[in-house]
Amino acid sequence: MAVLNHTIASAHDKRAAALFLTEILGLSPPVLLGPFAAVQVSDDTTIDFIDTDGEISSQHYAFLVTEVEFDEIFARIRQRGQAYWSDPSRQDQGQINTWDDGRGVYFDDPNGHLLEIITRPYGSGGTAAQHPHPLVAPVVTTGDGGDPSPEPDPTDR
Repeated sequence: MAVLNHTIASAHDKRAAALFLTEILGLSPPVLLGPFAAVQVSDDTTIDFIDTDGEISSQHYAFLVTEVEFDEIFARIRQRGQAYWSDPSRQDQGQINTWDDGRGVYFDDPNGHLLEIITRPYGSGGTAAQHPHPLVAPVVTTGDGGDPSPEPDPTDR
């Protein structure tokens, strides 16, 4: 199985972006590696921030955390007065979700990247969960003509 080693995230200030992430998630301080400020987010993976003067295209980074880590991170989010939402569309401000019978919350980093912490992987509760993830759907298959089968209508659930 391939394991993600690193990804690059644009920032207007790579040091500030890296420090924000390490402080909010409770991680080791970032290290400078060439043009990057690297944050070790797991044993195998770093997010490498790089400075840009241009417009930043928002990316989404989701972190699977324990229940204890969720409490600690969520406390830091609230202590900073950081806006947070239960959903990626940023509709339910000031709320967390309980999808897959876990907990999740979304918040922005200083560059507009959408960060998320979850205590259960997407779909891990399946349809038997008390609060199934809204994206729980059948596996994508190839239909006639080589095109993937159409996605199910989420309102059919």
